[in-house]
Amino acid sequence: MININEMNFSKLNGLIPAIIIDTNTKQILMLGFMNEESIKRTFEIGRLTFFSRTKNKLWTKGETSGNYLELVSIISDCDNDTLLIEAYPHGNTCHTGAFSCFNIQKDNTYFLSQLFDLIQKRKNEMPENSYTTSLFKEGTDRIIQKVGEESIETVIAAKNRNREELINETSDLIYHLFVMLADQNISLADVIENLELRHRTQN
Repeated sequence: MININEMNFSKLNGLIPAIIIDTNTKQILMLGFMNEESIKRTFEIGRLTFFSRTKNKLWTKGETSGNYLELVSIISDCDNDTLLIEAYPHGNTCHTGAFSCFNIQKDNTYFLSQLFDLIQKRKNEMPENSYTTSLFKEGTDRIIQKVGEESIETVIAAKNRNREELINETSDLIYHLFVMLADQNISLADVIENLELRHRTQN
């Protein structure tokens, strides 16, 4: 988090531009302006609060629509005159109803990296009451068996053309594949790099 006393509010008459990104997708959601008071308010309530230049007052994003932005982190740039804020969006961000004010379509694929990192963390820390921990404790054979079971169930769901079931079974399969990779010390980056290499050599 930032130290407000180090921020340079002088360049824009007390305001600082703030770039907001989705903490899950790392996509840009919006650009707003904040002053010292709005930053303090953001820290107090945990929801992004800006300074409205048109209404000349503070406003908390989502106070009318309910689509507020939950604060995750704030960092400043090298000159301490611009903010980069990660937030968890509750609903779409743009007043038009769009995911982003920059006409960017939501892309959830970054979550796969977060999921793999969480599985790796479970392997390293082995917290109690975690299903992932229980898989690692049961060992490699059990993990491989689960991948096989989920593969069969995914194929059956596809054969039955059951969309909801196929989504659920594919989710289970991806999760257990990630556990198997982590168990065998293969990172998601290793797989992605291999896919990129194949793409370059085959296209």
